[in-house]
Amino acid sequence: MKIKAVTVNRFRSYSSPVTVQVDDLLVLVGRNDIGKSTILEALDIFFNEGKGCVKIDKDDINKDCLAQGQDCIEIQVEFTDLPENIVIDTTNQTTLQEEYLLTSEGTLHVIKRYPNAGKEKVFIKANHPANPECTDLLLKKNADLKKILEAGGFDCPDKTKNAELRKAIWGGQANLQLGDCEIEVAKIDAKSIWEQLKSYMPLYTLFQSDRKNSDSDDEVQDPMRIAVREILGDPKIQKDLAQVTKTVKTRLDEVAQRTLKKLGEMAPAIANSLDPQLPDFASLKWLDVFKNVSITGDDDIPINKRGSGVRRLVLISFFRAEAERRKNEANLPDIVYAIEEPETSQHPEHQRALTDALIALSEARNTQVLLTTHSPEIVKRLKFENIILISNQIPTRVSPVLEHGLPYPSLNEVNFSAFGEASYEYHNELYGFIEAEGRLDDYKRSKPLRQYNRLRRDGSTVTEQVILTEYIRHQIHHPENDRNVLFTTAELTESIETMRLYLQA
Repeated sequence: MKIKAVTVNRFRSYSSPVTVQVDDLLVLVGRNDIGKSTILEALDIFFNEGKGCVKIDKDDINKDCLAQGQDCIEIQVEFTDLPENIVIDTTNQTTLQEEYLLTSEGTLHVIKRYPNAGKEKVFIKANHPANPECTDLLLKKNADLKKILEAGGFDCPDKTKNAELRKAIWGGQANLQLGDCEIEVAKIDAKSIWEQLKSYMPLYTLFQSDRKNSDSDDEVQDPMRIAVREILGDPKIQKDLAQVTKTVKTRLDEVAQRTLKKLGEMAPAIANSLDPQLPDFASLKWLDVFKNVSITGDDDIPINKRGSGVRRLVLISFFRAEAERRKNEANLPDIVYAIEEPETSQHPEHQRALTDALIALSEARNTQVLLTTHSPEIVKRLKFENIILISNQIPTRVSPVLEHGLPYPSLNEVNFSAFGEASYEYHNELYGFIEAEGRLDDYKRSKPLRQYNRLRRDGSTVTEQVILTEYIRHQIHHPENDRNVLFTTAELTESIETMRLYLQA
């Protein structure tokens, strides 16, 4: 499965539903504390259910909503690339389409609600039968389905399989009255449906930018833990572990029988049997066996004891290796890598290498990469369609980044377009691009001139006539020259706008 879209509501800064469309590579940009990381952390809560980086609590409820008595956080994820077949009743194969669990667009739309930031309730929003004669079939047990089948006089070749019973009942209706509805799939009667569906969902792993300085620093440990999760998910290893579980159960039964025999000799009335209760295979926490996996460097020095830059280099190397592996191997599980500010503690050269690795990783099969960033180096190596701007502007809190003046994505341009931030850096970037394209003379033609006092090396000045853009550029690059009136913010904005219009013409 792949994430198509995520929607958050009443969660932290999001007081109303906000939807972000997700592709193989998604990069979120915007000011600090605007809600970029909130999207990634909402997905961590959704997929890892409090066992990942983030645990939901009451402080996550949007304060404005809470003041209005609305305390239910909502996280929705819509999926594409769905499995052809699924198992939701023991071993009976069926399809999401046959079970009417898809939207009218053919996607799987899962909604999780957290009343008062507490235990989740899970719903599937689908184009589902609303006919009272055949609604809620997914919530019914085998005996109930048989009663409905018999009452309707429908024929079913195999009444032992719930999926076959549902198919026969739905197929016998003149009008299913299909329509959008929500099916609660995490309550007792339908819990097996949700447990089975979860097994088809992608692994989701979040690398946060704010690290805790402990001996088990997740920044370095997480790559190994991801590897453990993926390795343990291998069907062959699952089969081996199931055999281990069976062998342990057999040995425990033998111990119990020997104990029972001796107990019968001493007090036969106490017990007729001893049955060791081993958790079923699916609920055994195999990941915990490897929870202390770690990486050490030379002389067995833990990597987390090295500098933050070195730790991030290990992370970069992990992504590069994964990109290469996932391009060359088949039948790999779906995985989503979410990384907050990957540029942290890295020189521009390493930022470029990291960006290339993450782009390559996003192009691998069954892989999606989600980022937040403040790095111009990262942004300029991306395509416009990879970037989403998060702002506090209502109602367009989420908007695509479009080409305006420069032919490549620019963080300076994003900040100017979205927030009206006229920066020296953006002015330099625009001027430099026009100059590099050999179009500076054409740009300057017919524009009004003003006096600029150039400072010579001997301390004397010479008067020149220049356009506003040159006047500003000279002052930015020669702050030691105090012989001119400093340009204003309004003039800086005017010059930037003039260059943008020229490039767009």
